[in-house]
Amino acid sequence: MALSGVENLARLPELRKKLFWTFLLLAAYRIGVHVPVPGVDSGALADFFASVQNTLFGLFDMFSGGGLRNLSVFALGIMPYISASIIIQLLQVVSPELKRMSKEEGAAGRRKITQYTRYATVLITVIQGFGIAVGLENMHSPAGAPVVLDAGWGFRMITIATLTAGTVLIMWLGEQITEKGIGNGISLIIFSGIVAGIPGGIVKSAQLIKAGDMSVFTAILVLALMAVVLGCIVFMERGQRRIPIHYAKRQVGRKMFGGQSTHLPLRINTAGVIPPIFASSLLLFPATIASFSANETLKHVASWFAPHTVMYNILFISLIVFFCFFYTAIIFDPKDIAENLKKGGGFIPGIRPGDKTRQYIDRVLTRMTIWGAIYISAICVLPMILIAQFNVPFYFGGTSVLILVGVAMDFMSQVESHLISRQYEGLMNKTRIKGRQ
Repeated sequence: MALSGVENLARLPELRKKLFWTFLLLAAYRIGVHVPVPGVDSGALADFFASVQNTLFGLFDMFSGGGLRNLSVFALGIMPYISASIIIQLLQVVSPELKRMSKEEGAAGRRKITQYTRYATVLITVIQGFGIAVGLENMHSPAGAPVVLDAGWGFRMITIATLTAGTVLIMWLGEQITEKGIGNGISLIIFSGIVAGIPGGIVKSAQLIKAGDMSVFTAILVLALMAVVLGCIVFMERGQRRIPIHYAKRQVGRKMFGGQSTHLPLRINTAGVIPPIFASSLLLFPATIASFSANETLKHVASWFAPHTVMYNILFISLIVFFCFFYTAIIFDPKDIAENLKKGGGFIPGIRPGDKTRQYIDRVLTRMTIWGAIYISAICVLPMILIAQFNVPFYFGGTSVLILVGVAMDFMSQVESHLISRQYEGLMNKTRIKGRQ
C-alpha cells in the first residue's frame, strides 16, 4: 500500500525525527524574538512603531517576526544573510574567480562561498546594528519619551554585539534546520515569523470591526478575495513551461547509450519573492527617512510614495518587472544550459545545438518572465490597495502571502519526497534477491 497522508508519519521514524528537529529549532527562534536588547524602553519603542507601521520598519518587522518591534536579539532577523547571499551572487557574475570557484571546484568551492557569505553577513549586521543603535538614540515616542534610557557608546557597543550574535544564531538555526530538519531553513524561519504575526492581524481586524472602522461586509469581501489570491498563487507557482529534450543514441563498445527523452522545466515565477521585497524596500525608504525628520517638505515628498497613491503603484510595478528580469538573469543562464546539453549529447527537437539553443531558451525564458512579472505585480499591488482603502492589517500583504504559499508548498514537497523515497526503499527490500554470503 502506498504511503500517503499524515497517518503514515507513525511508520517513518526518520521523517518524525526531521519534523521534530524542525519544530524544535523554530521554537527556539520564536523564543529568541522575545528576548529584548538591554537599555531600551519597550513602551516608548512600541508607541514609536505604532506610528511608523507602514514604512520600511513595518516591512522589516514582518520579516523578523516582530523582533524589530520588540528590539529583541533577533531584531534584524535573517535579512542580513539574505542581503549577503544576494551580494555574493552578484559578485559571481562579475568575478571570474568566484564563478570558477562555484562551478569548477564542486563542494569545496561551494563551502568557500558559504563561508564568504557568513563573513559578509557579520559585516552587514555590524553596520546595520550601529545604524539601529544611533537611530534608537534619536527616537522618541509620540508622547516625547526617549526610546533609549542611557544613550552613548556603551549602549551602541552592547546593541551591535547583541544584534550580531542574534543574527549569527539565526543563520546557524537555519543551517541546522536544512541539515537535520525538512526543507530550506532560512525560508522556514521567514515563514514562521510571518505566521506568528497572523493572529495579531486577525485580532486587529476584529477590533476594527468592533469599533466600526471596518464593516462585516468588507471583512467577508477581503476573506473571499484572499481565498482567490491564494488559489491564483498556487496555480501560478506550479505553472511551468516544459521544453522537450532528446538525447542522441551513441555506442560505446558493445553498449548503446542515450536515446532518452526528458524536458527542461521553466517556472513562470523564476525569481520568486525577491522582486517585491527589493521593490518595497526602495519605495518605502522615503517614508522611513521622513519618520526621522521634522522637515515638512521632506514629509510632503514622502507622502507621494504612500501605498494608496498612483505614483507608488506605477513605480512599484516598474521595479517588480525590473527585478524579475534582473534576478532571473542571475540565477538562470541559458548559455550554460545550452553548453551542458551539447556536451551531454542533448538537443531540443527542431533547434540546432549551441548558440541556436541558447537563443531559443532565452526567448522562451523572456516570455515566461514577462508573465511572471505581471502575475507578481497583480498579487502585490492588489493587497496594497486593500490595505490603503479598507485599513487591512499589513500582514495580509501580497509579499507575505507569496512567501507563505511558496514555503508551504516547498515544505509539503519535501515531506512527500521522503514518503515516496521510503516507499521505494520498502519496495526494493521486498523484491531483493538473496545472494550468497
